[in-house]
Amino acid sequence: MKYTVLIGVFLITLSAFQSKPGFDLKASTARGKEVYIAYCVSCHMENGEGVPDVFPPLAKSDYLMADKKRSIQQVLYGITGEIKVNGKMYNTDMTGFDLSDQEVSDVLNYIRNSFGNKGGAVTPAEVKAARK
Repeated sequence: MKYTVLIGVFLITLSAFQSKPGFDLKASTARGKEVYIAYCVSCHMENGEGVPDVFPPLAKSDYLMADKKRSIQQVLYGITGEIKVNGKMYNTDMTGFDLSDQEVSDVLNYIRNSFGNKGGAVTPAEVKAARK
């Protein structure tokens, strides 16, 4: 009986040390708002509505939400050519940004969870993996 209890206590202690803290989406989203203001607001506007016929909306954006990896790469490397967002064609270049994995994660978490969007977390590890 003593050994069973000791083994149980040992396993519980071991699992507590092996547990990694979960990703804090709320904190990432809050940091991402600052990145958005610094890099994105001039084209996509304060409420993510974009500029009609020039810059696509991020608000309720089917294009943005359809492919997380593509979104990561577009923040990093930009985009050239036509894209279809919410049924409308856009053909404006977007520059890439020299941001850390954390900053890309944060700004995408802000965008993907603001303006009527609801998306899962983008982690810094996913950004690192998406870099070319």
